[in-house]
Amino acid sequence: MGGWKRRAVLAAPLLAALPRAGAAQGAGSGAAAPIGAGAAGANPAAAPAADTPPTAPPTESFAEAERAILAGRTPLAEGITLGLQTLSENGNSVDISVKVDSPATAADHVTAIHILSEKNPYPRVASFALTPRAGRAEVATRMRLATSQTVLVLAETSRGAMHRASRDVIVVLGACVETG
Repeated sequence: MGGWKRRAVLAAPLLAALPRAGAAQGAGSGAAAPIGAGAAGANPAAAPAADTPPTAPPTESFAEAERAILAGRTPLAEGITLGLQTLSENGNSVDISVKVDSPATAADHVTAIHILSEKNPYPRVASFALTPRAGRAEVATRMRLATSQTVLVLAETSRGAMHRASRDVIVVLGACVETG
């Protein structure tokens, strides 16, 4: 018997033992209902909202996202080290690392790092929440870029200060585009 078949046969009894979605659970069974479950035991987070289609178009532009994060504050153009290549051969996987100079104390630390892309369908690429227990204000991830564009990083501190850094990235083969 092949390796994948053996794993499938062994996994079948385990899957059968798992509770099914929407299955009735008795009050005395000791099983906990999902967090946020209503009186009927349904999980409202499992179903999309009735007024939002699953493939809703972006509702926020790059400038609107930046304004919303800044909330009227003026960012400082210092304190962020941005690890991002200026030329990316493939927009499907672009590495980015962000380091913010911060003492990382309870009184003064970075609380959030936001990554925005100018020409992606959804400009908010990622947001990271940080605490002083992180020790350093550093994050790294991969993102998709639709085309050549500016990538913007905003860092927010516990004192309310904002830091800003950006880099223009040239993408040879774009991602995030619809075809067909």
